[in-house]
Amino acid sequence: MLKVPEHQVAGHIASDGKLGPLVDDQGRFFKPLQGDSRGQHEAKFYESFTSNKKVPDHIRRYFPVYHGTQLVEASDGSGKLPHLVLDDVVFVYSNPSVMDVKIGSRTWYPDVSEEYFKKCIKKDRQTTTVSLGFRVSGFKIFDHQESSFWRAEKKLVLGYNANGARLALRNFVSSNSPADSNSTPNCAFVSEVYGGSNGILAQLLELKDWFESQTLYHFNSCSILMIFENESILMKEGDDAPAARAQVKLVDFAHVLDGNGVIDHNFLGGLCSFIKFIKDIIQSVDKRDETDTSLLENGH
Repeated sequence: MLKVPEHQVAGHIASDGKLGPLVDDQGRFFKPLQGDSRGQHEAKFYESFTSNKKVPDHIRRYFPVYHGTQLVEASDGSGKLPHLVLDDVVFVYSNPSVMDVKIGSRTWYPDVSEEYFKKCIKKDRQTTTVSLGFRVSGFKIFDHQESSFWRAEKKLVLGYNANGARLALRNFVSSNSPADSNSTPNCAFVSEVYGGSNGILAQLLELKDWFESQTLYHFNSCSILMIFENESILMKEGDDAPAARAQVKLVDFAHVLDGNGVIDHNFLGGLCSFIKFIKDIIQSVDKRDETDTSLLENGH
């Protein structure tokens, strides 16, 4: 039995009779092939990427596992349609916090239609895509104080400037309720989620190392998903307790082009900018903690 994904935060969402992705209870994610060439294009990318011996094994873990295509009943009631079958990247989590970040200072690329170019450039300029090289597309946080999920409003997210994006990234790793706009994000989970040898930053830096040399593909209009579970941090006891299981995944490959031996500077530049934001948050929290420790030691 297929159902609408509970933890999708951006893109086409299968609700109110609309066409969108579905999931099963076995850990599979079914993404409908879009009616124009984009769907077939994404399927071809997955087939190419899966069989490409030049892609290092340690990089493959950042991409959803591809299981081919399958005809399934579409979410909009239009009958059986071809869907990409992928691993559901949040299947192993109970209450995941998820953020979708579109990478690159432009989402258009050469030889697109005039209509698509105008649509992309308008959105790129209205968001932080042009100014920062990335934009937050959507996110949801499991709020322990309320024992429920808090989801950022799409209109609000797309209106973020640099400070708004920074605040979202701080809220994402905070334990105080994001619903309270008057409270300052406490970044309680920053070291477990963004920091550490297996944290988000370490994973982004590993991707950056690959993008500094890879010329196989150009990842236009692709997103990075950041996922973790703060419940496992709060319940942590002892060295063998569950960690945040923070992970990075690349998704949305309908606009990937052959690299033709050229580095993907658009994606790499956006990734570097995003990494700097994450680094700055980690460093600001480290400095705050050092100040707090110093004050305690001096009897304040």
